[in-house]
Amino acid sequence: TTGTMSTVVAQSLHVFGLRSHVSNNVFFFDEQIIIFPSGNHCVKYNVDQKWQKFIPGSDKSQGMLALAISPNRRYLAVSETVQDKPVITIYELSAIPCRKRKILNNFDFPVQKFICMAFSPDSKYLLTQTSPPESNLVYWLWEKQKVMAIVRIDTQNNAVFQVSFNPQDNTQICITGNGMFKLLRFAEGTLKQTNFQRGEPQNYLAHTWVSDDKIIAGTDTGRLFLFESGDQRWETSIVVKEPTSETKNLGVIQESERSVWTGEGAQGEAADFTSIAANHSHLTHIGHQSDKQDVLCMCFSPSEETLIASTSKNQLYSITMSLTEISKGEPAHFEYLMYPLHSASITGLDTCIRKPLIATCSVDRSVRIWNYESNSLELFKEYQEEAYTISLHPSGHYIVVGFADKLRIMNLLIDDIRSFKEYSVRGCKECSFSNGGHLFAAVNGNVIHIFSTTSLENISNLKGHTGKIRSVAWNTDDSKLISCGTDGAVYEWSLSTGKRETECVLKSCSYNCVTISPDGKIIFAVGSDQTLKEIADSSVIREMSAFDVTYTAVVISHSGRMMFVGTSVGTIRAMKYPLPLQKEFNEYQAHAGPVTKMSLTFDDQFLPGDGCVFTWKVFDKDGRGIKREREVGFAEEVLVTKTDMEEKAQVMLELKTRVEELKMENEYQLRLKDMNYSEKIKELTDKFLQEMESLKTKNQVLKTEKEKQDVLHRERMDDLLDKQSRELQDLECCNNQKLLLEYEKYQELQLKSQRMQEEYEKQLRDNDETKSQALEELTEFYEAKLQEKTTLLEEAQEDVRQQLREFEETKKQIEEDEDREIQDIKTKYEKKLRDEKESNLRLKGETGIMRKKFSSLQKEIEERTNDIELLKGEQVKLQGVIKSLEKDIMGLKREIQERDETIQDKEKRIYDLKKKNQELEKFKFVLDYKIKELKKQIEPRENEIKVMKEQIQEVRGHLD
Repeated sequence: TTGTMSTVVAQSLHVFGLRSHVSNNVFFFDEQIIIFPSGNHCVKYNVDQKWQKFIPGSDKSQGMLALAISPNRRYLAVSETVQDKPVITIYELSAIPCRKRKILNNFDFPVQKFICMAFSPDSKYLLTQTSPPESNLVYWLWEKQKVMAIVRIDTQNNAVFQVSFNPQDNTQICITGNGMFKLLRFAEGTLKQTNFQRGEPQNYLAHTWVSDDKIIAGTDTGRLFLFESGDQRWETSIVVKEPTSETKNLGVIQESERSVWTGEGAQGEAADFTSIAANHSHLTHIGHQSDKQDVLCMCFSPSEETLIASTSKNQLYSITMSLTEISKGEPAHFEYLMYPLHSASITGLDTCIRKPLIATCSVDRSVRIWNYESNSLELFKEYQEEAYTISLHPSGHYIVVGFADKLRIMNLLIDDIRSFKEYSVRGCKECSFSNGGHLFAAVNGNVIHIFSTTSLENISNLKGHTGKIRSVAWNTDDSKLISCGTDGAVYEWSLSTGKRETECVLKSCSYNCVTISPDGKIIFAVGSDQTLKEIADSSVIREMSAFDVTYTAVVISHSGRMMFVGTSVGTIRAMKYPLPLQKEFNEYQAHAGPVTKMSLTFDDQFLPGDGCVFTWKVFDKDGRGIKREREVGFAEEVLVTKTDMEEKAQVMLELKTRVEELKMENEYQLRLKDMNYSEKIKELTDKFLQEMESLKTKNQVLKTEKEKQDVLHRERMDDLLDKQSRELQDLECCNNQKLLLEYEKYQELQLKSQRMQEEYEKQLRDNDETKSQALEELTEFYEAKLQEKTTLLEEAQEDVRQQLREFEETKKQIEEDEDREIQDIKTKYEKKLRDEKESNLRLKGETGIMRKKFSSLQKEIEERTNDIELLKGEQVKLQGVIKSLEKDIMGLKREIQERDETIQDKEKRIYDLKKKNQELEKFKFVLDYKIKELKKQIEPRENEIKVMKEQIQEVRGHLD
């Protein structure tokens, strides 16, 4: 789907994540590099240098199912499902970059998916196992895409967990599964079983070859069996534990030259069996995740120095085999190979401006802060509640996280994530800091709450949506907020008035995500109707088709020239703005599930995705990065609380005083030791001087002794030489006499030999004469005997001729009889053959009818199975919907209960106030009456005063 004009390119840089439920999901390429699946890629990861290289999966892949690496480390086989069809791709790992060597996708046998695979020892053949109900084992000559043999392993729909070759023999194969332990041999184009299963059937989860004919297999009950030439020779139990539906013990066994390793369910334990003896050494891992996880796969490095294990919680652990704890048989600990990864789907993701950080939250109840510059995990914390959404403050110092129970705003400290304000917003599914960071929006069902980051107060509530709000976006200057929801509405809110400015409602579309162009004029929205919409002034001005996928996320670059969308099938599409009408975009395989969140960093350089977190580098058409110079580098500052600082200062002070004390103590100890040593040295010097003197005197004595010995030795030598010369002369005389005697004896013997030779020659002549005479006599005797035998032979020949004539006669008669009989039988059988042919034709007609009926029934069955599969899928979806609705109902019920309680309290208060009011009215009535009485009393007095005043006035007049 790459268009010719599309100019936006994204290059995958790094991934934080592991796809755990892939058969054989981690192995070593060499001593430093491991390969594991993540999203829709296989990742080559260098453990020492920390770099990653990607081997992308097939286009339109629905996810990997199994991996296998060849023993020579040259080839990687990947089993995938692409558009509901199984595909096996074989990559050449030695090529840089890795290239596809062969694709196996045309199968002349029924197959839904390939669940496990193995290469032969010489890497020429590939063994693949299909899933039930077919359960076919296929033996490939993969280079030529040729099936050498195929056999159905099981007819009972039992699961097959592992297939493998004998490491020294291409033709011997082992298969283990539920109630299945089979050894097969490939010969003359077929696979034949060579062992006979005896005893109770076990659920064999894993096996490994220990030698040419020895195999160790592990079961779900934690038992190990040793088979030799297919017969059980030995067994042991590793865990005393009943199997449960959650745990699969002994999920994997790995063999090294020194020992056999087994991985199991309980807290990632493993056991080491040296020389196949039950020498237990339990290995546990140190990690934050306290809940149990199953070991899914283990592998040794080529030097057998490192063991790596992958678990059901998407984690990778490693242990060094040379640890002293292992050699001593003590408990040793697995460590994270890279860093703790998310073990479930990611629900929230955000980036900031001042730091190279990515914040993520997940349904695994954790919040993680990643650094995309150093490709590391900066902070990590687990909580009691699931986290649905996260937003990172532009400064990179704070986050807002929406948990199931509350909305929390937290500080990102140097080594901790600490909450400093909580809001009672339940199940907030979307929140977002404004671009300036002074405000943040949090969604509560169909209401958007706006909070101030400085005063932390709720300054505004935006009401208007009738369905759940799925996404909110701020415009560049934070004066407006855009929201979209499941009710098909896209609203633009003014923050100054808290009212809607523009609205665009399309009931048929449930929106997933919304964003706004940098100039704030155009809104982009994606939803369930498989289009990307451009909205301006309350109306849709353009719609771009998604070509049969649903867009789940949309993001536009800060420059406004690039747009990225995430799809429900896990791909990312990069396109230029203004949007193309045709398929002019670059599509990248990223994830094995839907893309849940996407975000662009401030300088348009990185683009994280979902489930596993992918970071991508974004390029323009010439392959250059988008040039946007950073005026200021990334911030180095971190937050530390005062108490932490004071604690650290206190600890440092204590440590300093301790160091001073230790220094003084050490100096004192050193002075003591110096004194001791100087005394010892003095003693030793005196002792050695004395010894040297004694040795000197001893040496002098020995010298004089030696001179004496030399004189004695010379005298003895002279005596011996004289004696030897005398003995030599005596021996020479004696030997001369002996030689003379021997020579005389030799002369006599020579004469004797001559005489004997003459006698023997005479005897030989006499013997020759007697021999010739005897030969003549024998010749005459045998010639006479030969004459007799010749006459006898002639008589016998005459007899034979007579018998032959008789035999010819009888033979002739018999042949005539036989011809007659043959003719009769021939006529009889020809008639029978005609009858058989007629019946055969009739039966062929019936068979044709039956075959048509059978094929139509087969089609009907296939249609029904397809219907069943579709209904099952719908059932699963509906169950998911039911569960989410039940959760909502529970939340609402709790809210109703709380509100009922508050109503009761208020009613009680109203009743009390009414009573008080009645009493006050009574009191008022009494007071009114009293006032009237007093007024009555005051009136005559006032009259009197009036009269008096008049009198005074008169008196004053008189006085004047």
